Amino acid sequence: MADFETDYLIIGAGAVGLAFADTLLDEDPDCHITIVDKHARPGGHWNDAYPFVALHQPSATYGVNSMEMCPDRVDEHGHNAGMYPLAKHAEILSYYSKLMSERMIPSGRVSYHPLTEYHGKDGSQHAIKGILSGDEQTVEVRRKLVDGTFFKTSVPSTHTPAYEIAENARFTIPGELPALWKDTDNMPSNYIVIGGGKTAMDTAVWLLEAGVSPDKIGWVRPRDSWMFNRKLLQPAKHGIEGLIEFQSDLVEAAAASETGDAMFAELGKRGTMLRIDENVTPKMFHFAVISEAEVDLLRSIKTVYRQGRVTKIEDGTMHFGDEAVEVPANTLFIDCTASAVPFEARDKTRKFFDGDTITLQLVQAPFVPYSAALGAFLEANFETDDERNALCPPAPLTDTTDTYPYAVMANLMSTAILSNNEKANAFNAKSRLHPTGPAVAEMIANNDPRLAELSKVGPKIQANMPGVIKLGMAAKAIHEAS
Repeated sequence: MADFETDYLIIGAGAVGLAFADTLLDEDPDCHITIVDKHARPGGHWNDAYPFVALHQPSATYGVNSMEMCPDRVDEHGHNAGMYPLAKHAEILSYYSKLMSERMIPSGRVSYHPLTEYHGKDGSQHAIKGILSGDEQTVEVRRKLVDGTFFKTSVPSTHTPAYEIAENARFTIPGELPALWKDTDNMPSNYIVIGGGKTAMDTAVWLLEAGVSPDKIGWVRPRDSWMFNRKLLQPAKHGIEGLIEFQSDLVEAAAASETGDAMFAELGKRGTMLRIDENVTPKMFHFAVISEAEVDLLRSIKTVYRQGRVTKIEDGTMHFGDEAVEVPANTLFIDCTASAVPFEARDKTRKFFDGDTITLQLVQAPFVPYSAALGAFLEANFETDDERNALCPPAPLTDTTDTYPYAVMANLMSTAILSNNEKANAFNAKSRLHPTGPAVAEMIANNDPRLAELSKVGPKIQANMPGVIKLGMAAKAIHEAS
C-alpha cells in the first residue's frame, strides 16, 4: 500500500516543473500535484548557479504564467541600460520561493518534497527517498509522472572539468569569485577564463565591471559564438517593432542563404546577431542573448587563446595537448566549461506525451518555461496523446551555425500548428510566457496602429518559407548525422 496518492508526480522544482505545475493548477482545478526535488528550495539549477548570474532575455517571459518576475520598467544603468530588466540570481530564487509559499502550497493541491530523490516506479507506485533522512516512501500516481529533468542542466558548481588541475594551480569557479575580497593579501596577479559560452562571457564581464584591467584577463575560447542582439528581443508590449525586425531578418536571411554560416553572416551584417571578434567566424550558437554594451566590454580583452581545449593547468603554464603555453605566475584559472544544456542529448528527444509519462521538452526553442506551460495546457484540454503530441513535436536542440536553420524552420512550423488550433491559439493569447501572444491580443483589442506593421510579417514569412524549408532541411540532415 502506498504512503500517499497524487494525480501528477513532477520530478524537479525548477523552471520547467514549476511552469507546468502553475498552469496545471489553473487548467485542471480538481487535480492534485506532488513535486519532488533534490534541492533544499525551489528553483532547480538556479540554486547552484553563480551569484552574479542573470537571465539573458528580459524577465517578461520567464518564470510561470501566473506571476510577473520583474517590474515593468526600463533599466537605467549598466550594460542593460535602455532595455527591460533581466532578473538576477537572488531575484530568481526569491521568485520561485514566493511562488511555492504563496501560491502552490496554499492552494491545498500541491505537496512539495524538497531534498528528495525520485527512485523509479513499479506500476502506478513510485518510490521517493529523503536525501537527509534516508526515509523511503511510495506514491500512488493516479494519472501521470511528469519528468522535468530532461534538460539535465549543468553549471560550474556541479560540473567536473575535463582537464587535469595541478596541485600548484590556482583554480576556481565563477561562484567563488565574489569571495576574493576575504583574502586581499593573496590576490591573483592575472585571471584566465576557460570556456567560450555565456557563462564565460558573464564571468569576463563581471571581472571587468569589478575593476580588473583587461590586460590582466586571458580567455580560452576554442570556439567563438554568435549571440542574439538583446535590443531586438524586448517585451512585445513595448518592443513589437524589434521583434518584427528580428523575425523578418531571420526568414529573409535563411531564404537567401545556402548554408548556416551564410545565414549568420547576413544576420551579423544586419545587427540581428552579434559576435565578439569580427575577424573570427563563429561555429557555435547556443541561443545566448547579449547586449551591444557587453560585447564592447568583452572586446577589451585582447589575450585570447585559440589552441583548442585545455588538457592541464598548472602555475605558470597551460597545456593544450602536447603544446604548453606560458602564462603569468599566480594566475587564477576560472572554469566556465559546463554546458548549461546537454547538447550531446540532442538526438534523445522522445514523445512529449507517452501514456502515463509526460517528458517536458522544448516545443519552441529556446522558450523553456513556455514549452512546459503549454504542455500542462495540452494535458488538461485534450483527450488523447495523439492530439497532444500533434500540437507539440519536440523542437530540435541545435548548437552550431550549421544546424540552427533547422530550429528556425521547426519554430515556424510549430507556430503554424498552434495558431491553427483554436484552443492552443487562445492559450498563447493569454500566456505571459509566450513571446508575443498577450501583447498582440491587447493590440487587437485596442486597435493599436502598430498592427499595420505586424500584419506584414505573415506574408513575409509565407513568401520566404520555401527557402527557409530548403535550408532547414539541409540543417536537419547535418543535425541528425552529428
